Amino acid sequence: MNAHTHSGHVLALCGGIGGAKLVLGLYRMLDPQQLTVVVNTGDDFEHLGLKISPDLDTVLYTLGGVADPERGWGRAQETWESMAALRQLGSEAWFQLGDRDLAMHVMRTEWLRAGKSLTEFAAHAGGRLRISAQILPMTDAGVRTIIETAEGDLPFQHYFVRRRCEPAVTAIRFDGAKEAQPAPGVTELIGSQNLRAIVICPSNPYLSVDPILAVPGIRQALATSTAPVVAVSPIIGGQAVKGPTVKIMAELGIAATTQTIAAHYRGLIDGLVIDESDANDRAQIDVPVLATRTMMKDIADRERLARDVAAFADTLTRPPEAERARGGHR
Repeated sequence: MNAHTHSGHVLALCGGIGGAKLVLGLYRMLDPQQLTVVVNTGDDFEHLGLKISPDLDTVLYTLGGVADPERGWGRAQETWESMAALRQLGSEAWFQLGDRDLAMHVMRTEWLRAGKSLTEFAAHAGGRLRISAQILPMTDAGVRTIIETAEGDLPFQHYFVRRRCEPAVTAIRFDGAKEAQPAPGVTELIGSQNLRAIVICPSNPYLSVDPILAVPGIRQALATSTAPVVAVSPIIGGQAVKGPTVKIMAELGIAATTQTIAAHYRGLIDGLVIDESDANDRAQIDVPVLATRTMMKDIADRERLARDVAAFADTLTRPPEAERARGGHR
């Protein structure tokens, strides 16, 4: 069902590459002005004096049509002369910043130093990339995902990029979350009566979605929203499509199953979208389930999954909050 048959705004919660694929599908299948994307900023950090927002940039580049289709992050037709020159000067070069990509970080740093907010910068960059959807960071405050490992605490990018997810994870925390506030407009939109659906993208629940839910007010707004909330499982047949999801789940003693994802979002979601290969899990999940093809290899897959998710959301009704907290969808 597209925007012509169903009006109302869709709100997506998203991390980086995996989530951005579904967001692009939604952007192409809906009226783009009826889409808002709230993006994880727990991965944000400062590097070489620049303010870097990896997930936000992935969503901006993806919807702006300038993302690298092979890597899934960074800009297309990228060159790396600056990194080569930095290495020559003996600088840290473990985090790759492409020459075109540098423009985003330089300008964001300039804006934030001048006292403007990350929300304002995201709106500006989205406008310059001719994106019709609204892209919001989860917060304008500094929330930092810290990976507690057997070797000590590591900021997310040091764990993910520098150490390539090698250290065993013992816990994950979000420094600064308790003091943070949602970015302007986030909780108001979640509470809006004109909301058709809220979609939790197939991003890593522990690294990409939990930081968003850790910002005070967002989880509560989702729990009390009148719009149906649908999550798309990032697990396909016991494996994650990309990234360290399954490794981290194993180290934290969590089974890599669709049931685990359903339990993780219990009390928040009204439906779960799982891959058709996991269709037999349906009986063990206490919310309505749509089993479809969730692997997104090309643009047609992204559009098809977006259509399926939106149509599925349209079939769901929200039970009262207390009933939902008990898993009362049956």
